Amino acid sequence: MDQSPGKVYTFHFIMLCLSNALFSASFNMLLPELPAYLTRMGGEDYKGYILALFTLMAGLSRPFSGKLTDTIGRVPVMIFGALVCVVCSLLYPLVSSVGAFLLLRFFHGFSTGFKPTGTAAYVSDIVPATRRAEAMGMVGLFSTIGLALGPAIGGYISAIWNIEVMFQVSAAFALLSVVILVGGMRETLENKQGFRLSTLSISKSEIFEPLVIAPVIITFLTYLSYGALFTIIPDFSSHLGIENKGLFFTFFTAASIGIRLVAGKVSDKYGRVPILKISSFTMAIAVFLLAVSHTPAMMLTAAIIYGVSVGLNSPAITAWTIDLGHPQFKGRALATMYIAMEVGIGLGAYLSAFIYHNDARFFAVTFYSTAVMTLLASVYLVFIYHNRKLQVMWRFVQMRRIR
Repeated sequence: MDQSPGKVYTFHFIMLCLSNALFSASFNMLLPELPAYLTRMGGEDYKGYILALFTLMAGLSRPFSGKLTDTIGRVPVMIFGALVCVVCSLLYPLVSSVGAFLLLRFFHGFSTGFKPTGTAAYVSDIVPATRRAEAMGMVGLFSTIGLALGPAIGGYISAIWNIEVMFQVSAAFALLSVVILVGGMRETLENKQGFRLSTLSISKSEIFEPLVIAPVIITFLTYLSYGALFTIIPDFSSHLGIENKGLFFTFFTAASIGIRLVAGKVSDKYGRVPILKISSFTMAIAVFLLAVSHTPAMMLTAAIIYGVSVGLNSPAITAWTIDLGHPQFKGRALATMYIAMEVGIGLGAYLSAFIYHNDARFFAVTFYSTAVMTLLASVYLVFIYHNRKLQVMWRFVQMRRIR
């Protein structure tokens, strides 16, 4: 593929961004309505599994999506991920038991386990390395737009018509994403292989890519706060007297979208590590601010700061993962990073719920604990990653492994 300097916004890239927005909107429009849908089935005690099972499958499928991205191609992996959304959205109205619903939700996680891996690898193939973070930031921007618009679209359709129509629209969005991939994308993987069942055999070395250990550590530590906030903020909003429990995420998303317009360019110009030092430290400050917030204004200010930090972090961490990974195994490197993301979100959600324990007295200690864990990312980058002796030792281990 052409990676001449300055060439980013090609037809293929723009189509990929549009496909990403439709895919993101497809599964995100379900989130506000699924808890009530499950409750009507009699599964109100299992609402926590809606996100947990989805995330679990996404994490489990990452090694497979990484290997398939590096063998059969980027486009087939993206198509499979989007098709899972089509099928699952159409099946939701047909399930009538809590067990069947939770099983379907589990398999729905295949979608985000596959599509983002193929997408990031595809982008790295078609854009110049000097503008890699800018491109990742723009793709992420469209995903965030889908994240922001999806729930609003889903809620509107459910209110005007019914939830069955919403499921159909969700499937239609995902199908449009597939149409774009089939009609507008050409494969970028050289020497791709045909699919064989043996391809699904995963060795230990294909689960984790040691070359990207640094981005993995930062991803894990920073996404702990992401999982914690998505778990605790709705209750914290009610505690502060905010009727709209999604207001924090509205401000967070708006700030994230705004900064992504320039975040990638800044990372390409000044480097991944300097930007990640700033973003992880700022993220910790935002969570510290939540710990001392006693008014809606303070909470929403924290939301804006947190959104800016996430918007800076995401394109830099993805580009850094590709920078450090082996050129022939981009999918494996990205899958390793995404596994760290899923584990971070899941563990952050679990620990925050455990500390909070549905008691408003523990909001502050929950946020303080989360902020400290996030701050460890900055500590790692400042005091450990730049330790010259440790870098030489780690590089030696890498070279022995490659040989």
